[in-house]
Amino acid sequence: MKTKHNFLILLLTVFYGCSNTKQPETVLLQTVNAKKIEVNKPELQFIIDSSNVEGSVLIFDPQKQWYYSNDFKWAETGKLPASTFKIPNSIIALESGVVKDHTTLFKWKGEKRRLAVWEKDMNFREAFHLSCVPCYQEIARKIGSKRMQAFLKKFEYGNMVVDSNTIDVFWLEGDSKISQFQQIDFLKRFYDSKLPISPRTEKIMKELMVIDSTVSYTISGKTGWSIRNGNNNGWFVGYIEKGPSVWFFATNVEAREKFNMEMFPMIRKEITMNALKVLKIIQ
Repeated sequence: MKTKHNFLILLLTVFYGCSNTKQPETVLLQTVNAKKIEVNKPELQFIIDSSNVEGSVLIFDPQKQWYYSNDFKWAETGKLPASTFKIPNSIIALESGVVKDHTTLFKWKGEKRRLAVWEKDMNFREAFHLSCVPCYQEIARKIGSKRMQAFLKKFEYGNMVVDSNTIDVFWLEGDSKISQFQQIDFLKRFYDSKLPISPRTEKIMKELMVIDSTVSYTISGKTGWSIRNGNNNGWFVGYIEKGPSVWFFATNVEAREKFNMEMFPMIRKEITMNALKVLKIIQ
């Protein structure tokens, strides 16, 4: 029977043990344009708090069409993509012919770079995994602002603000924004071969993005780190494959006061992996 309402919200309360206390888990079912279920998981907030950061973990289970998070409001808020933009930037580089494949070489001219690990010649694969900002700035300049804008429009990738003056920094500073929901939407369309790109580019990228592969699962993705108004914002986005199943994730956190910043590069992945364990996706 049709309803006169635009949407139906169903709240289910389930109780579970968490730190020896029973706390509610909220399930939000919306039947507006796209059906989805949002499950608020307090255990994920416990992981965030224990890590001395603020932020959100967002995990999408396409098998159930369920989203899990500790903070859906944070997950809907746009942030600078930082080095997670290396995913679409790499795709555009391959599609435009700026980069041939993972063996394309980037020559270091001997200049001082922010990280010593970037001070060497490296191929495209190394540049991606070492998150070489100068290499990707070179790529962006070769792509150019007009081609970049055209591809990003086709990809429906967040809200990127790019022109000829910001072509090599717009993902690191300025007004560009993408939310965790948008990150997962983009990754899912990429994974499901729904982006307007060639099968060759998709194959190269799926191989390039692999971070870890075990007998149980394969995890692919990219981290990111931006500093704005003194706030350190960190990303880890990607997907995990386990047998025939896949889950998508986007973690975004900011360091709290007195946080040990030496731990920031590791904490984004650590939080995500602990969240995947809480949801029993991995052991």
